[in-house]
Amino acid sequence: MTELWQDPDTVEQLQRETVKLRKINAALMSRVERSMDQQLNAFSLFETAIALDRQVRDRTHQLREALHSIERANEGLYRAKQQAEAASSLKSSVLISVTHDLLQPLNAARLTLSALAEMMETQESGLLVDQVDRSLVTLEDLLRSLLEIAKLDAGALRPDVRPLALAPLFEQLRNEFAPIAARQGLSLRIRNSPLAVASDAMMLRRILQNLLANAIRYTRSGGVVMGCRRRNDRICVQVSDTGPGIAQAQQEAIFREFQRGEASATDQAGFGLGLSIVRRFATVLGHEVQLSSQVGKGSTFVLELEPADPAEVSDEVHETKLSECRYGGLEGAKILLVENDPSGSEAMAALLEGWGCDVATTPSAADALLRLSELGGAPDAVIADLHLDHGESGLSAIADIRQHLKLDVPAMIITADYSEKAAKQASLSGLEVLKKPVKPAEMRALLSFLLT
Repeated sequence: MTELWQDPDTVEQLQRETVKLRKINAALMSRVERSMDQQLNAFSLFETAIALDRQVRDRTHQLREALHSIERANEGLYRAKQQAEAASSLKSSVLISVTHDLLQPLNAARLTLSALAEMMETQESGLLVDQVDRSLVTLEDLLRSLLEIAKLDAGALRPDVRPLALAPLFEQLRNEFAPIAARQGLSLRIRNSPLAVASDAMMLRRILQNLLANAIRYTRSGGVVMGCRRRNDRICVQVSDTGPGIAQAQQEAIFREFQRGEASATDQAGFGLGLSIVRRFATVLGHEVQLSSQVGKGSTFVLELEPADPAEVSDEVHETKLSECRYGGLEGAKILLVENDPSGSEAMAALLEGWGCDVATTPSAADALLRLSELGGAPDAVIADLHLDHGESGLSAIADIRQHLKLDVPAMIITADYSEKAAKQASLSGLEVLKKPVKPAEMRALLSFLLT
């Protein structure tokens, strides 16, 4: 045995086997250690997964609660939005209805005042009548402005954009505002233009009316100039005045409702609705309104519009220049008045009778057909309110009267309805329209024109 251990080959072999066993042992120990590490890691991952699962459950629960809260908040906001829209719609509808109804007695008051003015003989009485008339005009302007704002808010006023020539519009505005400017000792220059723009006729006229009225109202000396020019691919209508100017801090506020400046000594302050309507109409039409002003030197408002081809302007019949119509003799003219408002009917009849007319009043088409026999023949003209009782229209009343008489008797419509639809209905029937409150001079001129 001792000899075996002393054999070098045997020792070397044993040494090699020992090294080999150590390597195998080391490998086995390494595997065991890795296995233990993996088990520990797996257990750690298992614990981590459980913790994450709990966190996910907690976060999911919190998220669901948050979503439920958002849904409840959205439901509350939706209900509040519906209530606000319903309240706004109701407000606009009520305002439109009330304004329309208020124009009826206002019309009667102005007609009665005109009839009274023709009976007055002294200068003092005439001054009192003029004072009352100015107050009624102011009230009429307020009601019209409120009506326009209400219709915009209710969505009942929609633009009809088409090519429009500026020259006829500028001429109408010159005729309208020249006497007002002259009464206040101001110069008014409105420069003619051959240009055409794309806009709504009624809205554009109202915008420029308000800009001119504002400029004249707040200018104490000097004057007002309106003109237009091309700027790049736009047409700019500019209204400049020599008024007190507007401070920079107030230039945005004046476009809000019931914001107004200090009027001139010869005019009353407005209600602060004119520029609000300018901004609202311009926004609906896609026009831009710019203001530049310097305190003590005046203001300039610029309205930017899309250009249009003058050749595309439709050849519509322009409104009759009543100032150019001669007042024909109305004495003895037989007038059939179809008006459902008693006070308005009495006031209109008094005014017409003051001009020498023979007037028969009636509240409806059916009653009108009965009254025709009392006139002893066909009337010389028919005046009918557009909206009669029980949904009846003055247009159909005139049509029934003409059919009954088998005669295209001259006729006109009077109405407190300022909508574009009402104007188009009358235009399609070939009838002239006078808006309430009716201006007596305009009524007399138009009636003379129809009778001649």
